[in-house]
Amino acid sequence: MARAVPADPHDGEALAKRIENRWALTMVGLVALLVAMVIFTGLHWATMPPSRVETINPSTLHVAGEFVESNLGSAVEADGSITVRIVGQQYSFTPQCIVVPSRTPVTFRVTSADVIHGMLITGTNINSMVSPGYISTFKTRFERPGDHLMPCHEFCGTGHEGMWANVKVVEPDAFARLVGPTRRASCDL
Repeated sequence: MARAVPADPHDGEALAKRIENRWALTMVGLVALLVAMVIFTGLHWATMPPSRVETINPSTLHVAGEFVESNLGSAVEADGSITVRIVGQQYSFTPQCIVVPSRTPVTFRVTSADVIHGMLITGTNINSMVSPGYISTFKTRFERPGDHLMPCHEFCGTGHEGMWANVKVVEPDAFARLVGPTRRASCDL
């Protein structure tokens, strides 16, 4: 019959040390993997930017091109969808009030004339950065009529707290009456 060997009090300490070393090594490996992923992603995006990046000259926004003042606001496209063009500048959005129909595809095209702004439409998942020299494009659909506040959520200077606009969502037939033959809508109801 084999005799039981008395437990060595130092074995528990050695076991705990081995376990701690394994966990420390696992965590160092995990951190190294995450750092490698960040470096790879940064280099990848630097060498291959997203294909939908559109640039624009912010110094000529109001003079020529898509963002001249007569093109801003809601416009009906040939397919019946709506395109909304907005310019952010210290300390306002132009136009100040945007009207769109409910239950209709809406494409927002937004740019900045001066500094980085943020655009958020309350009560929706629309939240975007607006940078000078770039056009931010996103699509949405408002399911029901209502009024939404659109504040700038990126600090852009001392007048930042007053930078906001309104988005008025109306029924499609009311929108059609507002648009009329001009194919552009105004908040003046």
